[in-house]
Amino acid sequence: MSVQVSTYEKRLAREIKEVPKEYLPNLLLIVRVFRESVVLKPAEASFRQGWKEVMAGETRPIADLWEGIDAE
Repeated sequence: MSVQVSTYEKRLAREIKEVPKEYLPNLLLIVRVFRESVVLKPAEASFRQGWKEVMAGETRPIADLWEGIDAE
């Protein structure tokens, strides 16, 4: 797997070099948001975040969560 990772790292590095310098801050933001969206937080951290949201009243009815979803 290290060979595959190395290949992807090289390909990413090549792509990054092709991005104009003025767009690098935006690219960095995109990569950071992507990484944060695919990396799972530990269960304890997820629970604490959920509990914090509940205690702050940041909840929605379950029916609202299904709104707009065409599930049969």
